[in-house]
Amino acid sequence: MSSKKIKLSGVIAAFILYIILSNSTAAVETIRSDEALKLINEGNARFIEMKLQHPNETIDQREKTAMDGQKPFAAVLACSDSRVPVEAIFDRGIGDIFVIRVAGNIAIDSSVIGSIEYAAEHLKSPLLVIMGHTDCGAVKAAISGPALEGSIRDIQKEIEPIAVKTKKEHPDLSGPDLINAVIKNNVLQAKTDILSKSYLIKEMVAAGKLKIATAVYNIKTGKVEWIVMTKTLRTVSPTSHKAPFKKK
Repeated sequence: MSSKKIKLSGVIAAFILYIILSNSTAAVETIRSDEALKLINEGNARFIEMKLQHPNETIDQREKTAMDGQKPFAAVLACSDSRVPVEAIFDRGIGDIFVIRVAGNIAIDSSVIGSIEYAAEHLKSPLLVIMGHTDCGAVKAAISGPALEGSIRDIQKEIEPIAVKTKKEHPDLSGPDLINAVIKNNVLQAKTDILSKSYLIKEMVAAGKLKIATAVYNIKTGKVEWIVMTKTLRTVSPTSHKAPFKKK
């Protein structure tokens, strides 16, 4: 092969490599956390007014995500309550939100923590929303309900210390006001648990690669109300909490 042909082949190969790398970079690019939060808020505003746009609920989007994979711009840890349809609340479609749902929106075992790590570290979601909701049955059971049976008792036991702590800090609260306070503190405790159990999430937050936002969803009005932190919630120690996951 002549030197000219070799040089030409090298140029072509370099150009092809450039295209591949450019496309690869574009594929893994994610929006910033503030942009993700803006999309979340805009979607919730539409949901409240029932002026839904149903973005990314098309055949093209379904086929695109099947071929190219998922690139959710946010992860949401929410309660399993059927009145809390996460994608509908934020008016988002296929591939937009990575949803982790568990009764009481607690974060105490490896399946929940691992799912959050997968969204943040592997899928590069820049925003994690931890969302409780009003009239949460798991919280109400932890405040005043009798001991439940089966594995659901484990969920109740995780929230009970948060209820006790909230009562001590706010002895003037009762009824719905107390329930709402425990719901809020339960959300904040989930954030504390995630950061204490996952070195990956803690490092990503510290590096500015992930933002954690906490909220309570009102099942009557449809509004997601963000929790503004005035102080850090001290970690309680539920009886069945496991040791933090350690870096391997």
